[in-house]
Amino acid sequence: MALTIDCRMIEGEGCWEIKLAGEVDIASAAKFRAALTESYDSRPADVRLDASELCYIDSTGLGVIIGAYGRMQANSHSIRIENPRANVEKLLHITSLDKIFCS
Repeated sequence: MALTIDCRMIEGEGCWEIKLAGEVDIASAAKFRAALTESYDSRPADVRLDASELCYIDSTGLGVIIGAYGRMQANSHSIRIENPRANVEKLLHITSLDKIFCS
């Protein structure tokens, strides 16, 4: 399944909302990285990843999030993953990344 990404700045909250739909895997991780980097570089702010339509994410996709988190944290910004499906939530829990990225 292809990955679709919708990035928009939420002006009232001063953060990016990035909606992911489909799968983030080795084939689509570069697209995800580019969208995340381009958004953040154009206007540094916190990022909310809406994962409600994300069907699958592998270690490559998680690596994109972790890498962005490291760069953003240096500027006192954060990434939060919202509304993950059960399978994505389970992966985040197993890797303990839910403690960092989920609220």
